[in-house]
Amino acid sequence: MSLFSLVDQNMQMRMSLFAVVQEAGIDSLSTLLWPVALMILVAYLIGSIPFAYIIVKTVAGEDITVHGTGNVGAMNVRRTTGSWAWFTVAMLADALKGLLPTLAAVTIPLMLIDPALPAAGGAAWSGRAAPYAAAAVLGPQAVVLGAVLGHNYSLWLSIAKRKILGGKGLATGGGALLAYDWRYFLFVLVVGLTVIAVTRYMMAGQVAATLSLPVYVMITGQQDMLFVLLLGGLVYLRHHRRFVGLLKGEEPKLYVEDRMDPRG
Repeated sequence: MSLFSLVDQNMQMRMSLFAVVQEAGIDSLSTLLWPVALMILVAYLIGSIPFAYIIVKTVAGEDITVHGTGNVGAMNVRRTTGSWAWFTVAMLADALKGLLPTLAAVTIPLMLIDPALPAAGGAAWSGRAAPYAAAAVLGPQAVVLGAVLGHNYSLWLSIAKRKILGGKGLATGGGALLAYDWRYFLFVLVVGLTVIAVTRYMMAGQVAATLSLPVYVMITGQQDMLFVLLLGGLVYLRHHRRFVGLLKGEEPKLYVEDRMDPRG
């Protein structure tokens, strides 16, 4: 079974389990949410691994945060090392930070629920299954947000450097969306690359891709509006400073060299 068909099948199963979560009721809120809280914490810690910083420090002996935009991401690896190969390694590593935890969140909770039990177990089964059902319904979204939050505001790097540092969430968010629902990934990828090709501004494409998420939800009727607004907000916050610079005409086109500006 391909990743795409697995994601589609699990999306349908997660929606069918929503009734189990509703049946458990508000009185079981703490029982329902502890698996989701644990999932988002683990995703945040994984997302916080600063692969771009580690790569540049290892191969060039440099601090990526003082080069290029100062961003801890794949494109700034290119600006700092001058290498497209290390850019690719960093981008894949950051994408996997989102893809692997989200894929686990999409599949593992469903594996813990025996689909043959509801008819036989009735309300008793619903009570036992509710935490797993909550993890299946809410967990994937929580993990996507947790991984992107960790990448954008890295706990490990912020502790080491004693100030809040991180990336912009594009590769990590893209990997997470690929595991969550590949159609989101494809839509934002096409929008982002198209805008970059037309305008020659990477920042314009990145922001357009981010803002396209709620548009996709409106077009398709998905029940994910709150989720994509939160995700889009997390990503846009890290782009805001340079996006304002773009509007003021301060952003260079196809910014891939270490020009030491603009920062942010």
